[in-house]
Amino acid sequence: MKLKNYISGQWIEGNGHEIPLYNAVNGELVAISDTSGLDFEEALHFGRTIGYKNLSSMTFYDRGEMLKKIALYLLERKKKYYELSYKTGATHIDSWVDIEGGFGTFFTYSGLAKRMLPNTPFWVDGDTQKISANGTHLGTHILTPSEGVSVQINAYNFPVWGMLEKLSTSLLAGVPAVVKPSPYSSYLTNEVFKDMIESGYLPEGAVQLVCGEPGNILDFVKDGDSVVFTGSANTGRKLKALPSISGNAVRFNMEADSLNCSILGLDAKPGTPEFDLFIKEVKNEMTTKAGQKCTAIRRIIVPENLVGDVQNALSKALDQTKIGNPLSRETKMGSIVGKEQMQILEEKVNLLKAETEIIYDGKHDLVEANYENGAFFTPKVFYNDKPFEKNISHELEAFGPVSTIMPYKDAEEAAALAKRGKGSLVGSIVSHDEKFVAETSWKMASSHGRIFVLNRDNAKESTGHGSPLPTLMHGGPGRAGGGEEMGGLNGLHFFLQKTAIQGSPDVLTAITKVYTQGAEKKFTDKHPFQKYFEEVEVGDSLETAGRTVTEADIVNFSNVSWDHFYAHTDATSLNGTIFDKTVAHGYFILSAAAGLFVSGKKGPVIANYGLENASFFKPVYAGDTITVYLTAKEKINRGVKGRNIPSGVVKWLVEVVNQREEVVCVATILTLVAKKSPFIELNRRNIQKLLNGLTENTKPNWGKMTAQQMLEHLETTLLYSIGEPEAEKCFTPEEHLEKYQDSLYNHRKMPKDFPAPFLPEDGTLPELKYKNLEQAKEKFLENLQKYQIYYRENPEAEHMHFVFGKLNKEMMELMHRKHFTHHFEQFNLI
Repeated sequence: MKLKNYISGQWIEGNGHEIPLYNAVNGELVAISDTSGLDFEEALHFGRTIGYKNLSSMTFYDRGEMLKKIALYLLERKKKYYELSYKTGATHIDSWVDIEGGFGTFFTYSGLAKRMLPNTPFWVDGDTQKISANGTHLGTHILTPSEGVSVQINAYNFPVWGMLEKLSTSLLAGVPAVVKPSPYSSYLTNEVFKDMIESGYLPEGAVQLVCGEPGNILDFVKDGDSVVFTGSANTGRKLKALPSISGNAVRFNMEADSLNCSILGLDAKPGTPEFDLFIKEVKNEMTTKAGQKCTAIRRIIVPENLVGDVQNALSKALDQTKIGNPLSRETKMGSIVGKEQMQILEEKVNLLKAETEIIYDGKHDLVEANYENGAFFTPKVFYNDKPFEKNISHELEAFGPVSTIMPYKDAEEAAALAKRGKGSLVGSIVSHDEKFVAETSWKMASSHGRIFVLNRDNAKESTGHGSPLPTLMHGGPGRAGGGEEMGGLNGLHFFLQKTAIQGSPDVLTAITKVYTQGAEKKFTDKHPFQKYFEEVEVGDSLETAGRTVTEADIVNFSNVSWDHFYAHTDATSLNGTIFDKTVAHGYFILSAAAGLFVSGKKGPVIANYGLENASFFKPVYAGDTITVYLTAKEKINRGVKGRNIPSGVVKWLVEVVNQREEVVCVATILTLVAKKSPFIELNRRNIQKLLNGLTENTKPNWGKMTAQQMLEHLETTLLYSIGEPEAEKCFTPEEHLEKYQDSLYNHRKMPKDFPAPFLPEDGTLPELKYKNLEQAKEKFLENLQKYQIYYRENPEAEHMHFVFGKLNKEMMELMHRKHFTHHFEQFNLI
C-alpha cells in the first residue's frame, strides 16, 4: 500500500523516493511512503489562503464543537487504528495512550472552548487598562489567529497523539496546519487523518498531510507561519537556524529528547509504599512504548544506601515483564518501532557502556515473536557510581528501555543531579516527606517543564510520571527544547497574535464585544432578565429605583448573616477607623442591589452562575440611598449535556451608586440564561391558529402521511401520554434509553427519516378515526386541553412512551413540543 499525501484538498501520491515501512514485530512490509514531486510551496499557500480564511472566520466556540465532532467520529472507528498500531510494536496499553489519549486531547480542548472561550473569532485577553485621568481613553489586548500556516513535524513514537495534541491547539486557535509525521509509523497517522477528512467536519484547507520525508517544505515558510517540532534536540536546533525560519521571524516551538529523572526520597525505604511505587513507576516508564517516550525515566536517582535495594527490586520487576508480540495478552512490552531505530539504540547503549556499568541486561524469551524478524530490545539498566564526575548519563539519551541508576547523599545533591540533565520535560519525586519534596522541587524546578510528585496519598488517582495532560504545560527548558505545548488555554497563545487596542469606552466595546465601563448604555422597556440568551445584546442596561438603607437593615443583616464585625454593630469602636458611624455590610449592598435589579417574573434567566471582581469603594451609611445600573457586559456560549436546558452565560456589570452618584460598589455577576427554543409552545390558541392553515390538500414535505393522518397521530400520542390507553412497552433498547431521554432537552430537531417502531414493518398507517379533517382538528384541540388539565391536576404523573420510555410531566411536554414542531414543519404550518 502506497500512502497518499493530502495536499491542497487532494490525495496525491509521490513519484520517486519511496520509503518502505515494515511491521516492527515480524518484519513484513506494511506500506510505502513517498513525498517526491509534491509542490510544498503551493501547499503552504493553500493553507495560508483557503485554510486560514475558513478557519479564522469560525468562532472559538464553533472550533471547539468541531474538535468534539471529529473526536467522536474517530472514536467510532478506533478498532482499525489499534490493528495498525500493533504493527508499530505497541501493546494494547501503549496504543490506548496514543490513540484514545489523542482523542481525549480533542475532547479536553473542546470542553475548554465551550466553557471558557467566547463565541467570537477573537479573544479579549486581560482587563481593560485605564490610561487617562477621566477614563475616556482606555486600552486592552485582543488575540487573533496568526495569519499563516503551521507546519507540524511529529516523532515516530506517538503517531496519533503526536498529531492530535498539536492540532487541538492550532485548530482551536484558528490556524491551519500541514502535518508531517515520521515516515516509520506514518501508516497509522495516515489512516486517522483520512477519517478526519472523510468526517466532513473540517473546513477546506484546515489540514494537510505530508506522509514521508519533509523535502524542502521549510524553505517556503515566511512571516505569520509557525513550525512545531518534536524530535531530537540536534535536529531541532538545525531547523531553528534555517534562514527561512530565523530570517522571517517564523514562530518555532521545539519539544526535544530529554534525560528525565525520578528521585527516590530519603524516607522511601524498602517496605514503605513509596519504595514499591517508585519501582513500579520506573519499570512502567522503561517498558511502556518500549521506552520510546520523550518523557520516559532515563536517570534513576536514589539514596546511596538504597542502590542495592533498588537494583534488586527493579531487576525482579523487569524479569517479570513479558516481551513479544503485542497481539498476545501475555505481552507487557512490545518492540522498537523498527530495525533502523534499534541500530541507533544499540550504538547509544555501547557509548553508555564505555563509561558506566551495565547491571541489568535481561535476556527475555519472546512471546509469539523472534529477535531475527522483529525489532525487539530487552531492558537495560546502568549504574553510574560517580554521577558528578561521569557525565555521559546526563548527556546521552538511549531512546528505548534503557535507564541509569545513580546515588545521592541529601536533597541538595538530588536536586543538583536532576539539573545536570540541562533541561528536562519532567522530573518526578517519590516521597512521603513533604519537607524533602518541597526543598528538592524548588531547587530543580528551573530546569524542568513539569514536576510529578508521587506517594501513598495520590497513587490511586495518579496519571503517572510520563503522561502529559492537555490541561498542563508539556515542554521544558534547555535540551528539552524550550518549548511549551498544551497547558490548557495557554497552549493557544503560540498560534495567536496579541494586539493592544486603544480607544474610547465606546470604541473598545465595539471592537471587543465586551462592555467597557463608561460606554453608552442601551435602555429599553423590556427587562434584561426577560430576554433569551440570543436576544441579550452587550450594553443592554437597566437603571433601578432607589433604596434608602436604614439602621434596621444593618442590624437585621448582622443577625441573619451572623456577621457582627464591630464596624457594623458598635458605634463606640470606630475611633481611628475610616468610618464615621456604623456602616452597611458590603454583602448587604450586593444583596440589596440584586433585590433592585432582578425581575420577579419567571423568565429565561435560570440561575445565578457566579460572582467576579466585587469591589467596594465608599461606605454606605444608614440614610444613604443606593441605585443600581445593570449592564450586559459579555456573552459566553455554553455547551450543555444531559438533562439541562440549552443555555449560555451572560456576565452583567453591576454598578451601585449613592445619592451623590458616587460609585460605592462594582461587581460582575454571571447568570445562566436559557436559549430560545425552536419548538412551539403547547398553547392551544396559537396551535388552533396554525391548524387553520391545514387543509385536505396540504401535501407533506416528507413522508406519506395525509394531513388528517398526521393530526390523528399527534392526538393518539397525546392520549398515550396521559395513560389512555397506557402504552404496553417501550421499543427502544434499555442501553439507549438514557441517551434518548437526554435528547429531549436539547434543541436538535427530530430526524425526518426516523422510523416509528410501533408501526407495522410494511409501514401501513392506522385507519382514520374521524370522518373528515375538521372533526380531527376539533378532537385534537379538545384532547390537547385534556392533556394540559391532566398534568395540572397530576403533576407527579409518569406514563410510558413507545420511543422514550417512562416520562414525567417535564419530559412529556418537551417531547410533545418537539413532536408537534416536527409534524407541523412536515406540513408547512410553521
